[in-house]
Amino acid sequence: MKKDDSPLHHQKVVWKGVKKSLGSFLSFLKRCKASIVFKTAMVYVVMFGIVLVIAASVMSAAFVSYSAHSGELERTMSFVVSRLQSPAGQLFDFEEFAQFSKTMIEISDVRTHQMVRFGEEITDVSEKMQTVRRIDRPDQHLMIKVVSTEYANAPFEGGIGIAYAFALAGLLIAAILLGSLSTKKLLHPVYVMTQTARSITASDLSVRIDEGNSNDELDELARTFNEMLDRLEEAYRKQNRFVSDASHELRTPLSVISGYANLLRRWGSEDPVVLEESVTKIIEETDNMQQLVERLLFLARVDQQTQAINPELFNVSELMSQIVKETRLIDDSHTLCEQIDPGVTLTADRALILQAVRAIVENSMKYTPPGGTITLSCRAEGTQVCLSVADTGIGIEEKDLPYIFDRFYKADEARSRQAGGTGLGLSIVKWIVERHGGEIRVSSVPDHGTEFHILISRQLCLPA
Repeated sequence: MKKDDSPLHHQKVVWKGVKKSLGSFLSFLKRCKASIVFKTAMVYVVMFGIVLVIAASVMSAAFVSYSAHSGELERTMSFVVSRLQSPAGQLFDFEEFAQFSKTMIEISDVRTHQMVRFGEEITDVSEKMQTVRRIDRPDQHLMIKVVSTEYANAPFEGGIGIAYAFALAGLLIAAILLGSLSTKKLLHPVYVMTQTARSITASDLSVRIDEGNSNDELDELARTFNEMLDRLEEAYRKQNRFVSDASHELRTPLSVISGYANLLRRWGSEDPVVLEESVTKIIEETDNMQQLVERLLFLARVDQQTQAINPELFNVSELMSQIVKETRLIDDSHTLCEQIDPGVTLTADRALILQAVRAIVENSMKYTPPGGTITLSCRAEGTQVCLSVADTGIGIEEKDLPYIFDRFYKADEARSRQAGGTGLGLSIVKWIVERHGGEIRVSSVPDHGTEFHILISRQLCLPA
C-alpha cells in the first residue's frame, strides 16, 4: 500500500500526537498528588509553553530563511561586481541574469549620475531585501544596488507580519480553549458533586460520589461530602427508628387504657373487682406513658441542645442517702445496702445527677428478682467522685453491653416488656454523665448481677 505523504495527512498525524500527549499529561496530573491550583497552573503553563515554542520556532525559521536569502543576495552582488570589474563585463547580459536571479540590478555612475536598471521594475525598493556596494577605481566610480523581487526587507514585513500576528493570536486562543477544556476535565468531580447533590432526597440518602484518584482538594472534598452523607443517612435512620420506637412504646399503654376503658363501659360500674382492676391498670399505664413522654421530651431538648445545665456545689453523700430512703419506701421486695462515705461534695447539676442515679436504681429494681440485693455506693477517688449502683439481678449478655445506652435498645424484648422498660433511661443517664465531663462504666455477669460506676470530676468541666 502506498504511504500517504500529503500535508493534510501530516497535519492529522501531528494533531493526533498533540491530543495523545495532552491526554497523557492530564492523566499524569490526575494521578499526581498536588493541589488543584498547582495542576491548573501547570495546564496553562504547558499550553502557553507550547505557544511560545511554536512562535519561537517560526521566528527562528523566518530569521534563518532571511539570513539564507540575504547571503544569496550578497553572492549575487559579488557576482555582479566581478562582472563589472572584468574586461568582458560590458558584454554580460545583466537583464537576463536579473530575471534569472529574481532581482532588480541598479547601476549608477557617481560622477555623471547616469543610471541603468535590469530586471523587474520595483516602485518602492525600501520594502524589499537589498544590498548596496560601491566601486571606486580610477576608471570606475559606480554605485551598485541589487534588490530582491521576492523577499521583504525584514522577516515579518507587510503581509507576512500580519499573517504571523494572526497565527500567534490563533495559537493563543487555541491554548486558552485547550486549557479551559483541560481545566474542566480536572474539575469534573465538581460537576459530579453538583449532579449527585441534586439527586439526593430525604427518602434516598444512599447516593455517593465516586472519589476517584485525583489526589487533590477535589478528592478530599468528595470524601468529605460522602462522609457528610454517611452521617446524614445514619441520623435519618436513627430518627426514623426513634419515631417508630416511640410510636410503638406509646401504642401499648394506649391499647391497654383503651381496653380497660371499654371494659369499664360495659361491666365496670356493676362489678367492683373489674372496676378496681381497670382503674389501677389505667393509672399504671398512664404513669408509664407520662414517664415515656417526659423522657422523649428530655431527649428532644438534648437533640436541640436546649437542655440546660445548672451547676451548684452540693453534698452528694446526702443525695445518695436520699435515694436509698426513697427506694425503700416504694420497694420492699429487695434488700437495699448503702456504702456511702460522708461529706463527699460535688459541683454539678443536682437535679440531673439525681435523675441519672434514680434511672439506674429503677433499672436494677426491674431486672433484679425479689429477694435480691441492690447496693448504692458513694466515695471520693482523688479529684473524682464515684457513684455506684450494683445489683444481683439477671445481668446483661456481653454482646449487648456496647448497645445498652442506645435509645430504645432492649437486650431482651420479652423481659423488658414484662418489666415495663422503655429503653430510654440509660441513654439519658449516659448523656447526663458525659455532659458533666464524666464517664460511666458497666460490668455485668449474666445471672449474677450488674454494676454501674459513674465517675465525675469534683470541679465541673463541661465539654465543648
